[in-house]
Amino acid sequence: MNEQIAKAVEVLRSGGIILYPTDTVWGIGCDATNAEAVEKIYALKHSLGKTSMTVLVDSLDNVGRYVRNVPEIAWQLFEVADKPLTLVLPGGCGVAENLIPEQGTVGIRVPKCDFCQGVIRRLGRPLVSTSANISGYPTPLTYEQIADEVREGVDMVVEPSCESPEATHRASSIILVGEGGSVRILRD
Repeated sequence: MNEQIAKAVEVLRSGGIILYPTDTVWGIGCDATNAEAVEKIYALKHSLGKTSMTVLVDSLDNVGRYVRNVPEIAWQLFEVADKPLTLVLPGGCGVAENLIPEQGTVGIRVPKCDFCQGVIRRLGRPLVSTSANISGYPTPLTYEQIADEVREGVDMVVEPSCESPEATHRASSIILVGEGGSVRILRD
């Protein structure tokens, strides 16, 4: 796995995009601070405008680097989560501008996956994660379900052997947290 992590980091640092396993489903990713790489993902997915893409960080300690004022309830939600959780938080910052929609929010998740953790730590930056599908098509839950167009459209396909045995093969829950601490479940 270390060889795959090193290769992925090299691709990401050069502005490339990767197809990789997470603790949920396979994702398409790039350096979350590189606007040109983010645009490559939008183009591959045939996304019109800014669509929601999650930013993966390696620890809760780093959430505050990409959100101006993390609402207190967000810390509590992260702490009690018993399954993969993406929080959409107000005041996104420190990532590529084309990752932040008009509302100014950013979706953040801390993956429990050795491959993702290794890449984020070695890269020293957050990692974009978006489902490995073309916009409008169902999210592939396993590597085998990923369309050839996606596999051929990335700069690197991580070896399936890097997938965690604990991967849920299910998209994360998503909760929108408002500036005043309001909470709305977007996907359970």
